[in-house]
Amino acid sequence: MKNYYVMTLFPDLIRNVVKESISGRAIQAGLMNVEAFNIRDYTKDSHNHVDDYPYGGGAGMLMQVQPVIDCYRHIVDKIGHRPARVLFMSPLGRTFDQQMAQELAEEDDVLFLCGHYEGIDERALEMMQVELVSIGDYILTGGELPALSMIDSISRLVHGVLNKDESHEIESFSDGLLEYPQYTRPENFEDHVVPKILLSGDHKKVDEWRHQMSLERTKEHRPDLYEAYAAAHPDEFAPKKPKRKRHKRAEAVFEDNDNS
Repeated sequence: MKNYYVMTLFPDLIRNVVKESISGRAIQAGLMNVEAFNIRDYTKDSHNHVDDYPYGGGAGMLMQVQPVIDCYRHIVDKIGHRPARVLFMSPLGRTFDQQMAQELAEEDDVLFLCGHYEGIDERALEMMQVELVSIGDYILTGGELPALSMIDSISRLVHGVLNKDESHEIESFSDGLLEYPQYTRPENFEDHVVPKILLSGDHKKVDEWRHQMSLERTKEHRPDLYEAYAAAHPDEFAPKKPKRKRHKRAEAVFEDNDNS
């Protein structure tokens, strides 16, 4: 079973999202488990505070080290070991991508630490030995939405979560390219028609067309991915050698001119 543990100030946000759609079905089927832990439950502050002003001054508040570490230790004690991957959502970290999703899908336990306010006391991050992970160069209120995005992406790669294991193999980024365009009924909608090749029944030609469309889409919308794919598949982009024409060997015709 795939286990996710989320340390957060908003556990209901996590619980309400993961119970829906594919993740919800996977949880009901016993394929994955998501537990959200409220960091506020572990504070020793008499007023239930989990934040304080930063030393040295500055704007905003910081989450305190004590409730974060006590929450973390509770999770470790509960499962009997340190989770395989401990992730902290931060713009300083490695950008999450499909390759990282595949790496995390192979781990049984993944823990997410979701920050809030202006951040978390650095000592908590050091003591937990977190991996820093970013989902992009923009600012969010907290780490909950990034964690949910990652859980969704990772879970699609866990065996049995999707109806067909091959479903994720044709999606964007699975082979380094964006996904090709897809169509369903009706064949003609207000003079917008489905490409004829998809109606041909020729699976080889359909696959070739889809691959070509993926290449064109990727080149147009994500040239960085296109260049990386081209570098990784040089044979596919190498100029094709023209086929040599085969000349029929001339045959000599001998005529019998002997009049004797």
